[in-house]
Amino acid sequence: MNRSAGRLSRHRRGRLAGAVVLLLGLVAAGSLYSLVSTGATSSASASSTSSNDELVSEGRKLFLVSCSSCHGTNGEGIETLNGDQYGPSLAGVGAAAVDFQVGTGRMPMAQPGQQAEAKPAAFTQDEIDALGAYIASLAPGPAVPDESDYSIADLTEEEQQEAIVRGGQIFLTNCTACHNFEGSGGAMPRGGHAPQIRGVEAKYIYEALLTGPQQMPSFSDGNLTPEEKRDVIAYLDSLDTNTGYGGFGMGGFGPVAEGLFAWVVGIGSMVGFAVWIAAHSTRSKRKKATA
Repeated sequence: MNRSAGRLSRHRRGRLAGAVVLLLGLVAAGSLYSLVSTGATSSASASSTSSNDELVSEGRKLFLVSCSSCHGTNGEGIETLNGDQYGPSLAGVGAAAVDFQVGTGRMPMAQPGQQAEAKPAAFTQDEIDALGAYIASLAPGPAVPDESDYSIADLTEEEQQEAIVRGGQIFLTNCTACHNFEGSGGAMPRGGHAPQIRGVEAKYIYEALLTGPQQMPSFSDGNLTPEEKRDVIAYLDSLDTNTGYGGFGMGGFGPVAEGLFAWVVGIGSMVGFAVWIAAHSTRSKRKKATA
């Protein structure tokens, strides 16, 4: 017994004893951490999957009640007897399209028409999120953007001004033909119109750029980068805060409306006043001649 204890004592005093003990300790600690970490990750992943499944299930229930009459029970779309699209397929539109259309009240529509109009939302945000989760489960599509995607609040003042200038250039090049140079909207062919986008929530503008609702073209990240979309929104926000120095802006509808106003109201008023002066002068001369 004493001999065994002596040999063990000599091994403990060996040069490699400390390193071996340290290595064994590290292996044991790493193994224990791996087991605990894997278990926690698996638990979190299972919890997240379960939560998402519940959201999708809730969204499908809402969809069947409120949307399936136009878009089909599985979002496949419905065609009329003459081949027109009664309700388009929703596969691939993504949660961003749902958040825009339902969040702005454009959907559900009372009846199919040329263009859905913005109105108070019929669903709460939680219900909209559930609908978006269900539609996103049908096929991959654009996700709902985060605030950091469309806000310039984290930039310096100089960077914010640069973003506004870039956004103005992009907007004037791509958007003024429909939305007017001040975002006041305008008429479109076939009974449609480009809505006013001044004062619209930034998230919805980003989603509209991303998904291209109705007659609007979509601007994917290949056409406009996320930063360029953010800059356009910054420019529109600046229009609401900057002081207008041009006098009566008439809603910002541009030179055609302003020219028409000048001709009809301005010159028309002067012509009417001139006619009144001439008629009044004629009556005065007749009275003097009679006397």
